[in-house]
Amino acid sequence: MAAKLRSDSAADAAPESAKPSREQAHDERVDADERPFLSHLIELRQRLIRSLAVVFIGFFPVYYFIDAIFDFITGPMREALPGTMIATQVASPFLTQLKVAFYATIFATVPMLLHQAWGFVSPGLYLREKRFAVPLLVSSVALFYLGMAFAYFAVFPLAFGFFVAVTPTGVEMMTDISQYLDFVLKLFFAFGVAFEIPVATVLLAMTGLTSAQSMGRKRPYVIVGCFVVGMLLTPPDIITQVMLAVPAWLLFEAGILLARLATKQRDELPKLPVIPALRHARFFPPLM
Repeated sequence: MAAKLRSDSAADAAPESAKPSREQAHDERVDADERPFLSHLIELRQRLIRSLAVVFIGFFPVYYFIDAIFDFITGPMREALPGTMIATQVASPFLTQLKVAFYATIFATVPMLLHQAWGFVSPGLYLREKRFAVPLLVSSVALFYLGMAFAYFAVFPLAFGFFVAVTPTGVEMMTDISQYLDFVLKLFFAFGVAFEIPVATVLLAMTGLTSAQSMGRKRPYVIVGCFVVGMLLTPPDIITQVMLAVPAWLLFEAGILLARLATKQRDELPKLPVIPALRHARFFPPLM
């Protein structure tokens, strides 16, 4: 009896680190959970069907408010335009509204679509990788929306005012609604992607592909690249090019600062691969 008590007390006195932690148990379950490749294809199909169902169901309430949405999107142009917008094709009014409703549905359902993507990828991630991926995922969505808001409230009024101001005398500017929609979608995408630079910078530093110091030394090339990308993705006017290039450069500098803060604890964190799911053979087992 005394020997049993001594063994129990010795076990209680063992260091806490010797016991499997919650994180270790989670990682062991991840490594031990091996499913056939076909089961992952079935799950992927289910996730895609759910995503399509979300977009399909969300399309109808969005289309119900299509007039308000279209007025909101065309607001900056109508405020700067002395005349009215036109439709040069017979089906343009209807097709343009469908396109606006579709893209508005995609933008509105992005959180649910990302939830489906996360539900497919997260079972193959270690616990620390999840702690690393969740903030990046949330911040990337927020920054993309922030880039779109910056384009709408800051860039559009200046750009459209510039286009109207340089219209030759005797020419009445009447913008086609279909071409206008393509124009604003291109700018929304360009500014949304540009605002993802801090996330990409932190991701490159955390995965070990580069360092904050190395990216800082490449600053002159990055600045030139920002202006080149701004020239390619924006209309041929200096206003929108500068308003894309300068925020992109400033966001790059912010990303370097965040990368330095994030890499201070690199020794305490496992080095993450570029695509963590590829490390786990259960996602891509041999086909033979």
